[in-house]
Amino acid sequence: MKTLDRKFWDERYASGKTGWDIGYASKPLTTYIDQLEDLNLNILIPGAGNGYEVIYLLEKGFKNLTVIDISTAAIKNIGKKLPEGHSVTLIRDDYFNHKGSYDIILEQTFFCALLPELRNRYISHSHSLLNDHGYIVGLLFNIVFDREGPPYGGNQEEYKQLFREFFTIKYCDPCYNSIAPRAGSEVFIKFIKKT
Repeated sequence: MKTLDRKFWDERYASGKTGWDIGYASKPLTTYIDQLEDLNLNILIPGAGNGYEVIYLLEKGFKNLTVIDISTAAIKNIGKKLPEGHSVTLIRDDYFNHKGSYDIILEQTFFCALLPELRNRYISHSHSLLNDHGYIVGLLFNIVFDREGPPYGGNQEEYKQLFREFFTIKYCDPCYNSIAPRAGSEVFIKFIKKT
């Protein structure tokens, strides 16, 4: 089995093989964030890459932000962008080691970066990290890639089947405001924790 460990991801950053990085916060996520009114929500951003959504959340006034990434390079890159006196918690660790209690897990295709055999583990672990009525919201790929991942693709029906044991499927719909290169290949999700 391929190992997608810290070394793998650090090498991707070092070599510039970061095709997922669009250079700014994703429009579907910023559109959703703009609708949130409670600035005290406790938000977890796993696999945040270069952290554009983290910066966007900070600029909007959100105070309780936690970033976890297995890559040392990613955590360092995000740390360099944060303003002095920021309140973001940066954690360099494996997502599956993390313990905490969150209102929202913000998904920017982190799920699709994991080996497919880890998907059920991601679902149950995410469930354990969320408060009652907490939820996963964000983007997953709605495409089956014709090359070896990461990322690893999937489709709406597959995601609904995978998540429905632990989550109520609020949205799992084609994304209407993807950037042009990803048009038609993303779904916007909101999966609410079952209690």
